[in-house]
Amino acid sequence: MTHPRLSDATLAALPPAVARPAYERAATRIGVVHLGAGAFHRAHQAVYLDDALALDPDWAVCAVSLRNPDVRDALRPQDGLYTLAILGDTPQLRVVGALREVLCARDEQAAVLARLGDPAVRLVTLTVTEKGYCLAGDGLDLAHPDIVHDLATPDAPVSAIGHVVAGLARRRAAGLAPYTVLSCDNLADNGGRLRRAALDFAARLDPALARWIEAEATFPRSMVDSITPATDDALLARVADALGMHDAWPVQRERYAQWVVEDRFCNGRPPLERVGVTLSDDIAGFDRAKLRLLNGPHSALAYLGLLVELETVADAMRHPGLARYVERLMREDIAPTLDVPAGLDLDAYVTAILDRFRNPAIRHRLAQIAWDGSQKLPVRLLGTIRDALAAGRRIDRLCLPIAAWMHFVRRQAHDGVVLVDPMADTLAQLGRAATGEARGDVARFLALRAVFGEMAQQAMVVEPIMQAYASLEDGSGIASFAEMSLPL
Repeated sequence: MTHPRLSDATLAALPPAVARPAYERAATRIGVVHLGAGAFHRAHQAVYLDDALALDPDWAVCAVSLRNPDVRDALRPQDGLYTLAILGDTPQLRVVGALREVLCARDEQAAVLARLGDPAVRLVTLTVTEKGYCLAGDGLDLAHPDIVHDLATPDAPVSAIGHVVAGLARRRAAGLAPYTVLSCDNLADNGGRLRRAALDFAARLDPALARWIEAEATFPRSMVDSITPATDDALLARVADALGMHDAWPVQRERYAQWVVEDRFCNGRPPLERVGVTLSDDIAGFDRAKLRLLNGPHSALAYLGLLVELETVADAMRHPGLARYVERLMREDIAPTLDVPAGLDLDAYVTAILDRFRNPAIRHRLAQIAWDGSQKLPVRLLGTIRDALAAGRRIDRLCLPIAAWMHFVRRQAHDGVVLVDPMADTLAQLGRAATGEARGDVARFLALRAVFGEMAQQAMVVEPIMQAYASLEDGSGIASFAEMSLPL
């Protein structure tokens, strides 16, 4: 059966169970340019803006892919409409109308630059991944080929930074106010780093332009969160059956979504606080809470769950002992180490994360979460351990996932499985040398200064890790988290 294409012309024919825009699309005006029109933007920020359009019609989106035309080619015949599937026990479908224009900068450069210079555009948002910022350390990578190109030909940029600055240069030349530039990527101090990169880039073109950007434009920090699995054939078929229409590129995400934004806008803003966005001056506090209460327990579930041959986070949360363990870890060991930012209900946040972990519709594989442990553990768990020690708190439960990671590395090495980790070769050597004897194995791992720093010299850290390692080797540690008789 051939379905009609989702579009403005077919919108009214959607089944009643499918939610649709709560406003007249034709009455909206493009006030946002988004660089990086991937699935996360369409499942996250565009949905918040879709809600905001019901309150203020001035914030429709021009979605720009910098290089790949696939999103444009899929959504332009649909007038920018697409379906969002919310995954949960009872899946829900919603057609999102926030995207009024979809462009590809690679072959529509003039249209993109014209839109950036449009006085109606007051906000530019980005989801281009960390590598899309062309950074080296904390500053702009001046040797990056895209930056070299854009500095030589600033009126024909290819990078995100080049587009941001080119648009601001046009506005300054036309006597227009700048737009706010809002990074929505998971990047520490995202707004600050984007601002510094843009100022550095602009200063190399025109110091007066850089001074104008520094004085007039703003680059708020933000934090985003929502698991967004890739679109697959099953989703395409499910959406077609439910809509009775063909949607070339639906997206899907978990029910939970969080967007925290620093309230520093230079040219007006959408009514974000009325559609579920948290406005805060403490983005770092929200980032730290997410890192420690979401990412840390994720790693704990991964390494402990893999020891008992579980596959997904939801599987791990169906293991009664492991589920109880991770909840106590979050509430009793991690939460007390946080300075809670205003606007964050810590107890409700933990409850929401546990519900997310239990969602059977999200198949988040433990083996994937286990990747890159040498980079993740220092920021996800070791900082919490240091803060707990400084406060005179016990760290026994916090040490269990550290020991489980060591066992994970040992098992992978002995099984001949290649580790996905920047330190894969070094870890493989350590893993092959490990014998299962706690004192020797743990000492070898703790000697990795790039991971553990000075912690290897602290007996108050070494001893509980050794005890945890030994308990996991003889099976008593697994039994202890199954029975919830862990040391307090």
